[in-house]
Amino acid sequence: MPTLIVLVGPTGVGKTELSLSLAEELNTCIISADSRQLYADLKIGTAAPTTSQLSRVKHYFVGTLSLTDYYSAAQYEAEVMQLLDSLFSSHHTILLTGGSMMYIDAVCSGIDDIPTVDTETRQLMRHRYETEGLEQLCSELRLLDPEYYRIADLKNAKRIVHALEICYMTGRTYTSFRTQTKKQRPFDIVKIGLKRDREELYERINRRVDQMMTDGLLTEAQQVYPYRQSNSLNTVGYKELFKYLDGEWTLDFAVEKIKQNSRIYSRKQMTWFKRDPDIRWFHPDETTAIKQYLHSVL
Repeated sequence: MPTLIVLVGPTGVGKTELSLSLAEELNTCIISADSRQLYADLKIGTAAPTTSQLSRVKHYFVGTLSLTDYYSAAQYEAEVMQLLDSLFSSHHTILLTGGSMMYIDAVCSGIDDIPTVDTETRQLMRHRYETEGLEQLCSELRLLDPEYYRIADLKNAKRIVHALEICYMTGRTYTSFRTQTKKQRPFDIVKIGLKRDREELYERINRRVDQMMTDGLLTEAQQVYPYRQSNSLNTVGYKELFKYLDGEWTLDFAVEKIKQNSRIYSRKQMTWFKRDPDIRWFHPDETTAIKQYLHSVL
């Protein structure tokens, strides 16, 4: 049975270098599970693989989209499954790595077959969100889909807007599409998680943000600033620097907020990953132990 190795962990933990080492050891390729590394213009702020790293190992789903492209976890699932069908004809193992929780779950377990929202509905709901605000849309969701309203994160504008898009486009509740049935996959899945002590991880995150600034993150943010309303740029690193470019924050304050929000995001990632009992956890420095574990299960 072919095997998909899934390497997960919070932002800044050290997935990139280990994924390269594992892929080289197994003579295989890497599928990125990072919803922001998909965008070609967000190299620095998403810590996308460098040209040198890309030359070491073949990567998929890195730098394939423009900032205004619409993309979803459902599209990702479909495209990765199609790619795996092809890759497994020549590789016994494939490595998938990243920190985008929904993308990883989409490949491992499948996600509900929720219809893709058409452009007209998406633009209409975006306009309504910008002009009427989130509170009004939440009130509407309460009427149209009270079951989802009870469990939804009412501060997550993206989720609220998407639920309403489905309601209006299909005439059905968003809940009616959420069966949450796990899909069977025609391959084995081995999950490895990387974790560090909180202080160690936070220090790495802080240093990485400083390095991003040195590498030109501000210039990158200035270049994509005209597209700031795109969903692709509702991303830690860019939205804080946009506040600086708007004159609302000082640069030093914006950088500190990037560090803070990156740390918060890392905690959310770990909360999500820890609910999965199939993940075998290691410290990133335990390279030998990780490789021994993989060879024992492959």
